[in-house]
Amino acid sequence: MKKLLMVAVIAPVVLLAACSTPSNSGSVYRAGQTQSEQTVRMGHVDSVRHVTIDKGQTGVGTVTGAALGGIAAGSGIGGGNGSIAAGIVGAVAGGILGQTIENNVSQKPGLEITVRLDNGDIKAITQDADEGFNVGDRVRLLSNGRTTRVTH
Repeated sequence: MKKLLMVAVIAPVVLLAACSTPSNSGSVYRAGQTQSEQTVRMGHVDSVRHVTIDKGQTGVGTVTGAALGGIAAGSGIGGGNGSIAAGIVGAVAGGILGQTIENNVSQKPGLEITVRLDNGDIKAITQDADEGFNVGDRVRLLSNGRTTRVTH
C-alpha cells in the first residue's frame, strides 16, 4: 500500500517537471532576452494559419510511466511469477500512458503569421497562439538576430 501511495504522489510531479518547456509566446521574455536591443519592423498581417507547435518528447514520460506502472502492478498482484508478469504488463501499460501524457502536454496551439512589411518584404513567423491576429492588423516584428516575434 505504501508503494501505491508513493506512486500516486510522485508520478504527477515527475511527469509535470519532465514536460515543462519554454514558451514560444510573443509576449513572454526569458531573463536573458531583457535589456537587449531589438530591431523593429512594421507591417500588416497578410495571413494567419493555425498550426500545432510540437515541443518534442524527452522520453521521461515513457520511462516514468513504465517504472511506476511496473511498481504499482507488480506489488499489488500475487507473488512470484504472477507478480513478475503483472509488473511487466504494468510497465508496458504505464509506459504507453506516460508517453501519451507527455505527447499531449508537449503540443500547443500556434499561429503562423505572414506579415507584409512596409518595405514590401514578406515574413512568416510561428509563435504560440496566445494573442489574436487578423488579416490587415498593423503589427510590429521584433527581432534580436535569432528570435523574431509578432506583436500589436
